[in-house]
Amino acid sequence: MRSRRIPVRMLPSIHDAGWVDWNRRPYVSGETAYVPVRDGQPWDADIPPREVYRGRGFFMAGSIAILQGKEPAPEEIDRIEAWKKPSAILWVRSYRGAERIPDVRVLRGEPGDVCHREMGMAFWFDPARVMFSPGNRAERTRMMKVAGSGERIADMFAGIGYFSIPAALAGAQVHAMELNPVAYGYLCRNILENRVASRVVPECGDCRDLLAGSYDRIIMGHFDSPAFLDTVADHVVAGGTIHLHATGSSPPDIPESCRGWLCETGIRRIKKVAPHTWHYVIDLKVA
Repeated sequence: MRSRRIPVRMLPSIHDAGWVDWNRRPYVSGETAYVPVRDGQPWDADIPPREVYRGRGFFMAGSIAILQGKEPAPEEIDRIEAWKKPSAILWVRSYRGAERIPDVRVLRGEPGDVCHREMGMAFWFDPARVMFSPGNRAERTRMMKVAGSGERIADMFAGIGYFSIPAALAGAQVHAMELNPVAYGYLCRNILENRVASRVVPECGDCRDLLAGSYDRIIMGHFDSPAFLDTVADHVVAGGTIHLHATGSSPPDIPESCRGWLCETGIRRIKKVAPHTWHYVIDLKVA
């Protein structure tokens, strides 16, 4: 890319300059901007085209690269290391048990605590020890929009605070329950990190034993949630909402025992989790 070097502070002054090729974007490095020039105009720097990553898919959790699915080949690992220079590369093969403990193989580096930032929130965790799903980002964003200020919300499978924190930032009072003591430790840390301690009450234990009183909204963010619906029947107000997470080739049906007091108001397909298997979120209204 043929460019002219100018100080970054001068970028606003060239908005109407005839030599600038506005079909391409300036490249900024430190205090210098490399501005693309139109054909026939003088230039003093030639920037090679930006390389595009074409390797295997992965996601970054802080400084750690995480792969899922089939076992990666050595050349795939090398390409990720060259592209992102992560502090570690992990292959998460699956998640085990009700506590969703990662079955992890460390491919490069040393894993440890990282801080994943999104939408103004910070989530501390060790991806080798607790679960984190980047595919739930849209649902985390939605919790910020649907949670009402002053609502009392139960987050039955809170993890490290994926849904509790955005709901609290929206002004809700959240009862966050988590069975895994490691994830619970990160939940408490993230509550403090995001300054929502006045709006989130965390508890470690089985959510079926911790539900207390009535809630305006219940978040059931575990794939086994349909089996827990009978548990929440006495803990959600009339007109309240349940956000039920589940997997399958199609959305699950409401259990026969719950059809008298629940009605479906919306279904979203979040992401593919296995061949012919999708992660769904079903919104349910309490009669």
